[in-house]
Amino acid sequence: MAETKDVDVEIVSNSLSGMKILVGITGGIAAVDSVRLLREIRRHGGIPIVVMTKAAQQIISPLAIEWASQSQVIIDWEADMAQLEEVDAVLVCPATRYTIASHIHGIMDTPLQMAMSAARGRGIPILFVPSMHNSLSSDPITEDLTNELIQNGNYVLWGPHEEGRRKTPDTVNIVAEFSHIINSSNKSSKVIITIGATRSPIDHVRWIQNTSTGKTGWKISDYLYRMGHDVIVVHGETTSPAPTFLKNLEYHSNPDDMLNALLLHAKSENPPDSWVHCAAVLDFTPSNYHDYKLKSDEQTWLIELNSSKKHINELTPYCDNTIRIGFKLESNVSHDDLIESAKNMINKYQLNGVVANLLESVNDETTPRAFWVNEKGVITTIKDNLSLAMIIDEQISR
Repeated sequence: MAETKDVDVEIVSNSLSGMKILVGITGGIAAVDSVRLLREIRRHGGIPIVVMTKAAQQIISPLAIEWASQSQVIIDWEADMAQLEEVDAVLVCPATRYTIASHIHGIMDTPLQMAMSAARGRGIPILFVPSMHNSLSSDPITEDLTNELIQNGNYVLWGPHEEGRRKTPDTVNIVAEFSHIINSSNKSSKVIITIGATRSPIDHVRWIQNTSTGKTGWKISDYLYRMGHDVIVVHGETTSPAPTFLKNLEYHSNPDDMLNALLLHAKSENPPDSWVHCAAVLDFTPSNYHDYKLKSDEQTWLIELNSSKKHINELTPYCDNTIRIGFKLESNVSHDDLIESAKNMINKYQLNGVVANLLESVNDETTPRAFWVNEKGVITTIKDNLSLAMIIDEQISR
């Protein structure tokens, strides 16, 4: 195995694969985070081309930026005008107010301003990530400038108010939003993903609940958002953290509440184009609920369970002309029986495909992550969550 160099990064997705990204670094103190930002771009397959202003060079060394980007860094005017090279998108981070105002008014006193002007002329997406003192970000002129950027077809991403500043967002969030902007297209889909475990009360403090961390669902949601889709997550109980850049999250841990929320979306004037059912929905729920805490000194407690409503089945009448993907988890069955169960699920609920896996293999790294079974019965072995997310993206983008 080849030795990993300190300049290498671990590829975690292909959301920016092969894309040339012009990264403009200006003189805000947030320029110190540029090393992390550039490496995060590369983790998603992006190829950074960096232009630094003179003010930025007083904050962070071009040598550090060259190490992080693994590319030539443009720091001044050069005869070959490398800043005019065609790129897929432009990210200006941090973006000072001077940089924003100069771009709006067509001033080209730096290589970066020339590069941004050329990008505007080509209709290339430009994302500005401002960073400045609260007193400057609160100035009405700043609001006017950023509004004009947006009106002209650019994008602006503000970070939180902290320690008297509007700081830049976390680098993971910046690259996620940037990827979402670049990949948004006519193929983008409005997709609802259900995630996590559901639970039903048996008394005032006790519950019956499935086991699910939500990790796979969050990974899929993360990837689909980066690929430009409008992602709505309807989730139950999860122990794996949600990506902080996902904003459309609805929490419903009770299976009936989750189903009602999904039906509202399905019956709305703007229903989803795609459904991904990752949630572990209770197959059985208690028939009786005690609205008080049963005494703990009871020797026995008989709990009657009734079959609950199947979410996929209840949604079927409202999902014409949509992409529908289910998940099937089995235990103590053969591979052939698992695949047959997935095919039966596809036929019964009119699905486009099912992700099938065995409980015994969930945490076994020596076995496939799962198997994808499509509506034609074609089986694809899935090696990891990224491969799974890529298959789902391919399905909902077609």
